[in-house]
Amino acid sequence: MELGVKIKRLRVLCNLTQEELADRCELTKGYISQLENDLTSPSISTLEDILKALGTNFNDFFNEKEEEKMVFNDEDYIEKDYDSHKITWLVPNAQKNEMEPIMLELTPNSKTSMDMPHEGQEFGFVLEGKIKLHSGKKSYVVSKGETFYFTTDKNHYIENIFDGISKVIWVSSPPNF
Repeated sequence: MELGVKIKRLRVLCNLTQEELADRCELTKGYISQLENDLTSPSISTLEDILKALGTNFNDFFNEKEEEKMVFNDEDYIEKDYDSHKITWLVPNAQKNEMEPIMLELTPNSKTSMDMPHEGQEFGFVLEGKIKLHSGKKSYVVSKGETFYFTTDKNHYIENIFDGISKVIWVSSPPNF
């Protein structure tokens, strides 16, 4: 861990100069400079004073929690081919999140399996082709560029009514795929 780099980052976030931080901790500007450049190490009590002046504490300062990944690409995706369709999970481990996005590719004249009623909502955007969304006793034709949104309190499934592959971005909340 680069102690000095973290202290400098916090000082800058707090809009403090080295001199202002030094004054608050009864230290010299030179000492703060040496500390930020990892040329010296503070005592525990000095570090505690500095952290207090920067609005934090030992626990938060030393917590090395890795930031959660926010951007994904095709190397991260997980694909599974079925006889009539392919599912691509666009966010790995999305089951732990509040929603789960997939890309569904349906071969001509195929359909997904029937999904039984469950808690939640689902959203879709048709990227290519034309599908028929079945929800309960009703069905809706959804074409390229159109979206759908429904609560999942009825049996539901999607059918490809296009003579080519239909692609749909489908988001389930909570995760269901």
